[in-house]
Amino acid sequence: MKRLALAVGLGACAASAALAADLPQPAPPPAKAPVAYAPPPAYNWSGFYIGGNLGAAWTNGNYSDAAGNTFNGGGTSTTQFVGGGQVGANYEFWGGAVIGVEGDFEWLPNTSNTSNTITDAAGNTASLTANNRWLATVTGRLGYAFDRVLVYGKGGAAWVGASSPAITINGIPFTSTGNSNMGWTAGVGVEWAFAGTWSVRAEYDYVGLQSQSFTIPAGAPGIFGGDTFTGNNRNISLFLAGLNYKFGPW
Repeated sequence: MKRLALAVGLGACAASAALAADLPQPAPPPAKAPVAYAPPPAYNWSGFYIGGNLGAAWTNGNYSDAAGNTFNGGGTSTTQFVGGGQVGANYEFWGGAVIGVEGDFEWLPNTSNTSNTITDAAGNTASLTANNRWLATVTGRLGYAFDRVLVYGKGGAAWVGASSPAITINGIPFTSTGNSNMGWTAGVGVEWAFAGTWSVRAEYDYVGLQSQSFTIPAGAPGIFGGDTFTGNNRNISLFLAGLNYKFGPW
């Protein structure tokens, strides 16, 4: 009897195994689809911005009078540290073209700027001190953006202000009443938006100024009394590095 039960059990197991082999096998689990990451949106240069800058300025030119006396220097042919700030607005269109407007103000802290000394036949000496103190510009900008890198040019009007330019004769200063001078400016630069709405830039600017004249009082000693001196070729070159913060889309 036991042998019969064992035989029946073995037969049932064999039949179950054969039946299981004939059944369709379960399908493997589906492969996981790769996770899709959307590319970051392109940077948008549109918006208002404000920032600061530091750099250097190189100035040139001279003052001369009708008699041929020339003051080289006098705030010219010198290199100065400059620092200031800028504020402006940009608008990006056509997939990368950028237009804008900007105002800049730079302090010129070098206040001595004294020229060479001229001596007349009677031994009277004269030297000129220009004392340029600040530079302001208002410009339009046009550039092209390569995503977070903007290459641009700019141009517009410029003003230079001085703190009482004067000719000193025998130690006595004779001060000019014309303390500001208008001209034009043009420049090029590159700007990189490195983090959110923060960007850094490097820029070169050229400032061309009008001639500036002032007359010495008639009672001044020697040949300089009543003389008129005119500043010529009074141009300025600047290299500036700046940091901006933009208010707007990015």
